[in-house]
Amino acid sequence: MTFRLDPLYRLGAWGAAACMISICALVTIQVLLRCLDALLNAVGASRLGLEISGVSEIAAYLLVGATFLSLAYTFTHHAHIRVTLLIGRLPPALRVWFEAACLAISLALSGLLVWQLIGLVRESLDYGDVSSGLMAIPLWIPQSVLVSGIVLLCLALAEALLATLRQAVTAPAAYVAPGDDAHGGE
Repeated sequence: MTFRLDPLYRLGAWGAAACMISICALVTIQVLLRCLDALLNAVGASRLGLEISGVSEIAAYLLVGATFLSLAYTFTHHAHIRVTLLIGRLPPALRVWFEAACLAISLALSGLLVWQLIGLVRESLDYGDVSSGLMAIPLWIPQSVLVSGIVLLCLALAEALLATLRQAVTAPAAYVAPGDDAHGGE
């Protein structure tokens, strides 16, 4: 299956990668600063006491970004875990309709999640919600990243659903499930 919005999903994956690299950089810098303090203490010098405030809080938000921004990319590359114990045994003409139903349910639930998350972002903006950690991070920022990731997933699900329905209507007996073909679904 070819996804027309794949560049958009790749952009989400690059955003997720940037989040992971940022986590690694923050933790590495924090560890190096602590090692420097320990070294200074070992030689009898006074500690510098340098640290990055709120590293764990920032890392947690970046992890949310990494997780949700990568959803669409991993879906389009068939990297999500699928349980096909039952529908995998169905004949292609019937399986295509079950796949379409599963995609429709997934899209509906993801769409509902987007709707609720948008409400949460609005509420955070209206009340000026900030995080309760060491750094007062406006909560709408990480929440917006979360919404962006789920919106990308909804787009990918909608593309997959339309392609599956097209297959179900035109040639259901020739249906091959994503990931089942020789090229891993790509």
